[in-house]
Amino acid sequence: MKEPIDILKQLFLEWSGEEAATVEALPASGSDRSYFRIFSKNKQAIGAWNTNLSENNAFIGFSKHFTDAGLPVPEVYNASNDSRAYLQSDLGDTTLFGLLTAEGLTENVKDLYRQVVKWLPVFQIKGAEGLDFSVCYPRSAFDLQSMMWDLNYFKYYFARLSGKEFDEQALEDDFNRLTHFLLQANSTFFLYRDFQSRNIMIADNKPYFIDFQGGRQGPLQYDIASLLFDAKANLPFDFREELLELYTDEVGKISETNANEFRRYYYGFVLIRILQALGAYGFRGFYQKKEHFLQSIPYALDNIEYLIHHHPIEIKIPELEKLLLSFTSSEHLRAYAKPGLKVRVHSFSYKHGIPDDESGNGGGFVFDCRALPNPGRFAEYQSLNGTDEVVKTYLSAHSETGIFLASVYSIVDQAVENYISRGFEHLMVSFGCTGGQHRSVYCAEQLAIHLNKRYRLDIKPQHNRREFWAK
Repeated sequence: MKEPIDILKQLFLEWSGEEAATVEALPASGSDRSYFRIFSKNKQAIGAWNTNLSENNAFIGFSKHFTDAGLPVPEVYNASNDSRAYLQSDLGDTTLFGLLTAEGLTENVKDLYRQVVKWLPVFQIKGAEGLDFSVCYPRSAFDLQSMMWDLNYFKYYFARLSGKEFDEQALEDDFNRLTHFLLQANSTFFLYRDFQSRNIMIADNKPYFIDFQGGRQGPLQYDIASLLFDAKANLPFDFREELLELYTDEVGKISETNANEFRRYYYGFVLIRILQALGAYGFRGFYQKKEHFLQSIPYALDNIEYLIHHHPIEIKIPELEKLLLSFTSSEHLRAYAKPGLKVRVHSFSYKHGIPDDESGNGGGFVFDCRALPNPGRFAEYQSLNGTDEVVKTYLSAHSETGIFLASVYSIVDQAVENYISRGFEHLMVSFGCTGGQHRSVYCAEQLAIHLNKRYRLDIKPQHNRREFWAK
């Protein structure tokens, strides 16, 4: 039997008419699918390998439908006869979540969120027209069975493994009341299912949408709840309200959905989405021992606390509410906010050498910034450093800097998550440039901001140009 890469190379040749020159494995995600970036002299594509044929057929079928409807999704170029492998268009490596963690909630990122929110109802309403829901996997609709799967996922993989006590029959009664309430909402739309910032690619400052293979028929409320209460994105609550208003306005332009009726069920779907996410964090973290998933728990608890105190749903769910309040007050669960990993970030001058690793682990990553534009060549920057606003503006305005840092983030994130999952305690990252004053300092500061936000670390970069910093 041929290897997956050989099959993907053959699909690439059939599609492009060119032999694949390079095949790069992409970092693994939370799924069992494997992805590869494939290049020839003039073409490139993303190759996917997945033995779950039903999931593949759902993605391929949805992609063709959405592409024909003019929606911004990856186009499927070619697929193997057995559907184990397929090629799709390459949308790059920048996700909305990656941009949010790199930049913070800048006006640029806010505008991208607004673009996403305007596209969502088009997927849900226009995208549902003529869609073959029979290819959906694993269910054709977000029905009672789907909801109970999610609630039991939460019960067995989070509630039980958290160590909190609860009355199981009373909790099941609350689940029944919650599902009965939610099933009253209009469910004739396309439900993306996993509509969150990691599944939104940004290319040419526009959003594109991936990982919709779990889509099915369902209500409008679930997907916008998924986006706005995406735990690690941790959007400010006032911005979430702004986006929700924008969403309901856009829905009103293309359907007769009543805004008050929409909001009646909205926060119930927020709740069931958060419970599903907690189940996922428990399964990946408590059960599979992938500890970096546990770091999302405190964000989800913040969302629960906000929901209970500001937007309680109209039905009575006393046992579930009591259990959720016990989670929000748990110091043990809140402690997952910070991993045991200590990351040290340095800048240095190559004239003085790479900093020593005091942990004794060998120095970690060293990134050479000397290929970046050098503000030190200009008189107005020579007395400044990489923490000064004008230097930061100069460096961030050059695309080379953004490309360099995006690659750094990808490499370091992979190491941080691996080290956290394995219980390692130390990682060192160093940035060097000629003088250790501008480029290396800027990059060290940007990486610290990125890691502090994404992993709730407390990194304070150390800058090793001592004679400069003593001034």
